[in-house]
This record gives sequence, structure tokens and C-alpha cells, in this order.
Amino acid sequence: MPPEVLLQIAARGTKRQRNAALATLATDQTLRLARATYELLEARAHRDLLAVPMAAKQRTIYDAQNREVLPGRVVRTEGAAASADREVEEAYDGLGATFDFLADVYGRNSIDDEGMHLDATVHYGHDYDNAFWNGQQMVFGDGDGDLFNRFTASLDVIAHELAHGVTGDEAKLVYVGQAGALNESLSDVFGSLVKQYTRKQTADKADWLIGEGLFTAKVRGVALRSMKAPGTAFDDPILGRDPQPATMADYVRTSADNGGVHTNSGIPNHAFYLAATALGGYAWEKAGRIWYETLRDKRLRPTATFRQFAHYTVANAGHVFGAAERRAVAGAWKAVGITTGT
Repeated sequence: MPPEVLLQIAARGTKRQRNAALATLATDQTLRLARATYELLEARAHRDLLAVPMAAKQRTIYDAQNREVLPGRVVRTEGAAASADREVEEAYDGLGATFDFLADVYGRNSIDDEGMHLDATVHYGHDYDNAFWNGQQMVFGDGDGDLFNRFTASLDVIAHELAHGVTGDEAKLVYVGQAGALNESLSDVFGSLVKQYTRKQTADKADWLIGEGLFTAKVRGVALRSMKAPGTAFDDPILGRDPQPATMADYVRTSADNGGVHTNSGIPNHAFYLAATALGGYAWEKAGRIWYETLRDKRLRPTATFRQFAHYTVANAGHVFGAAERRAVAGAWKAVGITTGT
């Protein structure tokens, strides 16, 4: 959830909406710091305890029972009987869909490529308007029920947050400025790809929305973000207007939100959409493979800029596929105002 949206709610919403937004902002700041610290230290000793190489999924779902305590009470384990709790089942299925996508499409063994168990906690806090990956597990709020529905309802949001774990494991892109916006964009890319893979949609049939279904009927909007048309996902009296730019001409220079990581991610998001639709077919086969190989490219530094990342995607397009794919990817970046020099 972009913090600027929560700030708009805190300024314009009802008392209950304001309280939920402010509480979510306070919690998010602490949890994002914790995630960054965890990824910086890598916590190898802890991960080695969990990371038993295996091909099968290992999922555990916990219930925080509306408290801010992690992980909570175990309510579903791998292969156990289904729960009557909708949020538990949505979290379980979302973790599984993401694991299957990574394994089937890219041959990746879970988040860390070492068979990491996938854990999630549902019913976190009261009216908590967000979901997050804290470096070790997924956490889902129920939403306030007024502006936001439950956060387990969106598969691409689940995959988005888990993809932060993949990015942290592979590239460790710092969560600030253009590197932070790339971090957010990569999560949107793989979040959208997991949804498309599950639905078996080609690039031209996908909706390219992130967070579809999270808004209640009261909100004038379709999703949190649109990769196809950044800046058009919502325009609401309380939430404000989707601030994402689609090209570098509208790049937002700000100190808020770690340098606009949730805002400026619209630019690389749009570049991926343009590349995927230009390449055609299933987006995970070519465009997704190129972005995944770039994420794993040892030349990619934690402080990478948009232009540096774009350069490596073009190089990897040519290396993995060929000249036609290289031209398509270069053209996508050029369309958003980024020349790659290749």
C-alpha cells in the first residue's frame, strides 16, 4: 500500500478511516525498517534452519487474532484439511500459486531458491489496511471494511510481497530512490505474472492491474496501480488521484516515501508492460524471463538506476533470446524516456 494513499485518507477520511490509516502508517514504518534490517544482515543462521532444499511446497498459515503479534496461532499446515476461514484459504492458495510459478517457470526453489518454507499470518491488527513481507513471512490485514477489503483477496498483492523476498535474496536493491522504485516495480512485475500464469492469460488479455479487488464499492478506482496505464488506477475524493507517472517526463522528485518508491515505480512498470505486449504471447515466457535474469545478473548493483537496469534488460534480452527481443525491450524503455545506449 503506497503511504501517500494512507496520508490522503488520514487527511480526508472519516474518523474511523483516519484512525485505521494512521495506525497502518505507524505499523508500516516499523515493519519496513525491520524488513530492510533483516535483508541487510541476511540472517543466514535463521534461514539455514528453514531452508531445507526440496521440491514440494511447505506452507504454514497463522492467525494473529487481530493482535499485532507474530506469527500467531497455527491454523493451517501443508496438506492439512481446508479451513472454514476465507482469509486462511486465500493466503494458503496465494503462497502456493507463487511457489508454483517460481518453480514451474523459472526453476526456482521457493523465495530463496533453497526451499524456504512459506509462512503467513492473517487477521493482523485491527482494521489494518495493508499486507507485507517482513523478510521472514507474509502478513495480511483484514482492511477497514469501509475503503479496503481483506488483503488476502488479491493474488497479485500476495505475489508482489513474496517477490520482495526474491529481490532481497538476489539483488538487495536498496529501498530508496530509483533502486527502491525498481524494487517495487519488480514486485509488481512478478505479482502480475503470477496472476497471469494462474489465469493462463496472454499479455494482450491480462488486466495489468495490481491490487484489483482491494477497494470496496465506496472507492472510485479499480486497483492500487495500473502497469498498462500508470496514473489511472483510482481517482477518489478520499484516496486522492493515482500519482504514478508513466514516463520520465513526469518523474516525481520527492523526499517522501523513500524518494517516491511507490510512485516512480510506474515508469519501469510501464516499460515492462510495453516490452511484454511487444514480445507477445505469455508475458512470463520472454519479458518475464528477461527481467528475472536481470534481477539475477551479478552486474546489477544494489544502488542501480533505471537506466542501468534497463541496459541490463536489453543485454539479457539479446543474450537469452536474440536481436528481435533486444530491439523490443530497448524500444519499450525508449518509450518511457530511458535510452539504454545499446
